Amino acid sequence: MRITMFLLLALGVASALFIALGGLSRRPVSAETDAAPEERAKDVTVRVIGPDGKLTEPVTMPAVILDEEEWKARLTPQQCHVLRNEGTERAFTGELYKHDLGEGFYLCAGCKLPLFTSDAKYDSGTGWPSYFQPAAKENIVEKEDNSLGMTRVEIVCARCDGHIGHVFEDGPKPTGLRYCTNSAALEFHTHEEIAAMAEEIPAAAEEKDPAKSAALDFSEWIPAPEKDAPLAAEPGTAKAVFAGGCFWCTEAVFQKLPGVSGAVSGYACGDPERADYKSVTTGTTGHAEAIEITYDPSKLTFGTLLQVFFATHDPTTLNRQGADVGTQYRSSVFYADEAQKELAAAYIAQLEAAKQFSDPIVTQLEPLDKFFVAEDYHQDYADQNPSNGYIRAVAMPKVDKIQKMLKSAGK
Repeated sequence: MRITMFLLLALGVASALFIALGGLSRRPVSAETDAAPEERAKDVTVRVIGPDGKLTEPVTMPAVILDEEEWKARLTPQQCHVLRNEGTERAFTGELYKHDLGEGFYLCAGCKLPLFTSDAKYDSGTGWPSYFQPAAKENIVEKEDNSLGMTRVEIVCARCDGHIGHVFEDGPKPTGLRYCTNSAALEFHTHEEIAAMAEEIPAAAEEKDPAKSAALDFSEWIPAPEKDAPLAAEPGTAKAVFAGGCFWCTEAVFQKLPGVSGAVSGYACGDPERADYKSVTTGTTGHAEAIEITYDPSKLTFGTLLQVFFATHDPTTLNRQGADVGTQYRSSVFYADEAQKELAAAYIAQLEAAKQFSDPIVTQLEPLDKFFVAEDYHQDYADQNPSNGYIRAVAMPKVDKIQKMLKSAGK
């Protein structure tokens, strides 16, 4: 009886620990091992705070690499315990657990890299500060963690390799993720304070030739299609439907392009009876979050639209864009006719032959069966919600850079 009671007690404790730590993770990550400081990459590509108090486009800059004594001089003992020794503060004890001092950024306490925004913070009930998405995907690195007899996904700062916490798949919509962090790993600054913390962008990053850069960075130049339809002789109206992740971002990119008269967010293909946001977010309806672009073919070609499309999302991640995961976030060109299909296929083949992307393109070519216009509150979302953390962190850098890209190309 005593042995049985002991086993039941042990199982209860183990179960409680298992639940508190988020359980097993099924997220695919590489099994990275911790590298010694001298073995770490000397440069990283991240987003930092610019002079306007917003996140910059991805820039390459030196990693923060210090020895143990230098870290001890920079950090408090508790910060060292968490950031440098992969420690975990006790639940419900961190000062940021239920912290709410307004809108702003949560920075890495070790190197001041922006990791999360107040808009993504929520009370998960676990006792640790939780967020449903990072401020920028470039600023967080995921590593496989097999400690404590389970497989979890550790999250670390991309610039200083500091341990932040773990990410689990039990978070709220729209991402379904829970970035479980330690208060000691972070520090909070309001939007009013953050502009004073702007970082100087290395000259090398400003002068970098974009034609030689990795095309996975949506802000970099991407070649124009070699095969394209000519501009129409007379003004007219044509449509194109693309899906490249969250339609808020895709719409924001295209609606301000010269020659575009409208960009409408909606759901392409899928079950007609379930063409609503609540159903589509389940990923079981067959829809893709997409936009329908109306443009003047005498001012803009379908090939230029394809160029912008492939320059402003990652076409190599299957059913995923950043933290948005599911078939509804797939990369797809929904062609209205064989001409659009042939141009899209030719451009994909061109990019693949040029090895423009480090991974294979997984963008699908799908016949446009039906396009369902999304709910009113999704339309013009970026313009109507400019202070939204997701819009500031994900959509606006795309919009700003694509405008520069098109201007430099004479579009």
